Amino acid sequence: MIGFINTERRRQSTPTAWLLLLWLTTLLQIQQAACLAIIPESILARRHYYPFAPDWRASLNQKETTPEASGADADASTNVRAATTSDDADNLSTRSPIISEINPKMAVTTPMVAPSPSYPFPPYKGTGSKPSPASSSSSPFPYKGYSQQPRKNKDSSPSGGAGGDLFSTPICSDLSLPQSIPSQPDHPAPRKGIKQPQEGGAIPTNKFHANFFLGSQSSSVWTHPYSLQWPKGQGQSGAWGLAVSHVDASQRVFGDQDPDGSGAARWFGSPVGRADVVLSEEQLEMGNGTGNIELTTQDVKEHSVRVQLSSGGEVRLEAPVVQGMGMVTALYKQGTPVIKSGVGWSMVTKAMGVVKTGVVKYRLVMHDGATWLLYAIGGDVSAIKRGELGGLDLEVKDNNTAVAKRSFTGVLQLAKLPGGGNGTEGAADAEKLFDAACGTYATGVELSGSVDGQKGRYTFHFQKEGLPSNSSLVMFALPHHQASFSSETASKVASSVKLDTTTKGVAVAVVGDEWTMEEDISKPMSIGFVPWTPEAGSVKAISDSAKEYIKNVAQQELLGTWQGQGMLNQTDQPSMYYGGKALAKFAAILVAVNDMLGDTDLAKKGLEQLKVAFARYAENQQQYPLVYDQSWGGIVSSASYTTGDSGSDFGNTYYNDHHFHYGYFIYTGAVLAHLDPSWASSSSNAQYVNSLVRDVANPSASLDPHFPAFRTFDWYHGHSWAHGLYESSDGKDQESSSEDSMHVYALLMWAQATNNQALYQRSALQLSLLRRSLNSYYLYSSSNPGSQIQPKEFTPNKVAGILFENKVDHVTFFGNKKEYIQGIHMLPLLPHTMFIRNKDFVKEEWEAFFAGGAADAAEGGWKGVLYGNYATIDPKGAWEVFAGAGVPSGGVGGGGSQPTDPAPGNGTAPGTTEPTPTSTSAPTSTVSTPGWTATPTSTSVPTTPGVPDGTVPVNGTVSAMSSKMARRTIRRALEKGKGKMVLPNLAQKAAKAKRDGFSPENLDGGASLTWYLTWCAALGGL
Repeated sequence: MIGFINTERRRQSTPTAWLLLLWLTTLLQIQQAACLAIIPESILARRHYYPFAPDWRASLNQKETTPEASGADADASTNVRAATTSDDADNLSTRSPIISEINPKMAVTTPMVAPSPSYPFPPYKGTGSKPSPASSSSSPFPYKGYSQQPRKNKDSSPSGGAGGDLFSTPICSDLSLPQSIPSQPDHPAPRKGIKQPQEGGAIPTNKFHANFFLGSQSSSVWTHPYSLQWPKGQGQSGAWGLAVSHVDASQRVFGDQDPDGSGAARWFGSPVGRADVVLSEEQLEMGNGTGNIELTTQDVKEHSVRVQLSSGGEVRLEAPVVQGMGMVTALYKQGTPVIKSGVGWSMVTKAMGVVKTGVVKYRLVMHDGATWLLYAIGGDVSAIKRGELGGLDLEVKDNNTAVAKRSFTGVLQLAKLPGGGNGTEGAADAEKLFDAACGTYATGVELSGSVDGQKGRYTFHFQKEGLPSNSSLVMFALPHHQASFSSETASKVASSVKLDTTTKGVAVAVVGDEWTMEEDISKPMSIGFVPWTPEAGSVKAISDSAKEYIKNVAQQELLGTWQGQGMLNQTDQPSMYYGGKALAKFAAILVAVNDMLGDTDLAKKGLEQLKVAFARYAENQQQYPLVYDQSWGGIVSSASYTTGDSGSDFGNTYYNDHHFHYGYFIYTGAVLAHLDPSWASSSSNAQYVNSLVRDVANPSASLDPHFPAFRTFDWYHGHSWAHGLYESSDGKDQESSSEDSMHVYALLMWAQATNNQALYQRSALQLSLLRRSLNSYYLYSSSNPGSQIQPKEFTPNKVAGILFENKVDHVTFFGNKKEYIQGIHMLPLLPHTMFIRNKDFVKEEWEAFFAGGAADAAEGGWKGVLYGNYATIDPKGAWEVFAGAGVPSGGVGGGGSQPTDPAPGNGTAPGTTEPTPTSTSAPTSTVSTPGWTATPTSTSVPTTPGVPDGTVPVNGTVSAMSSKMARRTIRRALEKGKGKMVLPNLAQKAAKAKRDGFSPENLDGGASLTWYLTWCAALGGL
């Protein structure tokens, strides 16, 4: 039986205002709550039931008879009222919780990626719709009460930097777009349901809330610790409102153990589609009959969005959705609230005592043992005008439906208590916290930051609305927030109030309207273009003998005299990703030659070629030129417009991986500016690079409306999301943590080379935050916090693989070999690498997966990646491997160093010989990620006149004689006593390398032997 008690007492209608005030004053004096349900002993015995008062059991025993049986006035009684038939009472104790088994057949298009844990109902497949017409973003709900005003202390001075807000200074003063990049008025992905006018500014594409306006609009959105979903009449709840769910760690699902013997689970995730509690409205629940229910969004910002559910064109429910919100809030305007559940409740109770003036409180005890609190602020407007109590008066219909008895205008808020099946710890403290905070809700986040010496700070200023009181917000902080809180913010932490998140450990409640996090930025500010270690800083000194050896290699790689392709050919790619990688490869060679070897003449020769190769892209003359998309607001590849394939160029047109793609270009631009400052003083060169910076790292969409703020980087999670405009049942995802850090390093170097103080300080802060976040959620060693945050069943994998919002899967989008999965978190190897990946982590990962010769079995360019990573703990050993490789003969696309395009949302895939999948579905568990096809390697010859492209030998290979001559020259130089280093016998090492399977083809298309050797020599003091 579902029990329910109504504690409202019958009162005569009194229109007199002072009598109403007297009634409210009397109500404030009530100090206790009454138990409001007939509760079977099986429920009473459960530890997860939290009473309102210590004597709740005694009160219940004294009121076992119904009002009807005792002859009492049913409306005036505070005794138990049965809400359903007596037959239900007999069955309640034997009811099983409505928690279904995981369906192993659901939501997977390829076995490469783990399926989403889900309930066994068929996934809803939307038919899609046209974008909603632009309209005003003002809310139709008058009941907002107190509204916090935006902060007005933003410093938008051009200088920015010290003393000002780091996020108030645009990337550059010239906010126009390069003339070489044309505008495109529309986009293949419609802005479904977004009510903001297109001319109103750019829309975030890679943020947590994107499922609300993509595809079917029915996939979940994770705010952490809660998730939200629009069920669209499907699933266990069958509801049309806003479904709210939370999954405890004990409810996670784990994949099979790794077959290679590590014992780690291949993946873990949380059930989707639970719909623990659904906040809905009577007209919305008629959706099956009317078919005119619509979800729209407005105020779409990087950390928040307003969601509206409409019936017949009239908004019935509005929900402000903010990352980390402590309670889920829904606003009603003269509607009839309906509360539903896909889990089902065993009891619904209403508090008799006053939580706060004008607030009514309910408790929902669910079949899975969880307890949710429902607060109502407002009521029936007409009743209040008549002098009657407004409030929310629910009638329980069955074990998953309750309906308000009258119209309601106001706010409903929902929060889950810690505990449930996990015990009662923190539940009492949480209830007090929510009681105090109810009536006030977050509507957005304003980000600010500053640098003071070697300390960087960033602050979340939570905007709020609600009751005109001094109530502070309750928000939830993730582990990396907790570890970096300022002392003032740390004092606001309610350490006993915790809720599990899906993939980010345990979130803790914080009481306050703003948080400040602090990071030490001294090390990022000491990183430059040359190899760097945390102990020594930048290292430029290497021995003369090492220089001689590396110089000979650099001549061949840089000028292409021994290669099948020169620089211009290698950088002419049908992909922004591969084009950027190739440019960055040669940029790193130039740094090695100029800054480490000191060979300025060779550097000048290479520099001129790199300028021309870069100009192909800056002038937008590449195979798929860039366009500015006016619909969403961003610079995208024209590949999908041209081919009709949404997966072309790794989904760049759909905003996938922009920080990866453009990060390589930004790094190359930084090197060009570093070596030739006059190059950056050219307005066209600076404007092109700055435009790419603005696309991925715009600090303020209000100051630069061409682009959203921080398209990929999520300041709440502390890392980026690579997943663009594709609906996903597991939320946003990112694969390559190392390319994420590469893009921030590139921003840092571009700022350093162009003397952009605000960007430099902001990027240093961002890189420090990224280091903390990656070591908390992506990289697992005994010394990293991630080994304690993520489940112990998964951490022996050492890296995340692909981190989604709802699951973590130790795999890649393009294969499941160990070198792919681990290596995608290694490349590219650049000076910042050792800041992110500490030696303890690298050593543990190497011993777990690649020691004992296992690295020698790696295929293609992955072997070079593994040994380049190995150099961070054994540079001399890595030198021996690379020195035995000889001079490479292949460029990008040669020697198996360029894979076919993986599915949208991935990072990099160098050197794989994995067979090209034949499926036309993306290898991921997403709902609507479109198919992909292989991108052919470019074979066109550049037409840029006047630039030598190196000598191309027959068949593009190195002759044996040339190789021997080069080695003889190096050996003779060493025999003459040049330098201090004693190199291994090259002939012997070459033979050993050949036996081990290492060859020039074991170099990733975005890496060079010159840089690897320089890396080893600098780190090893060679």
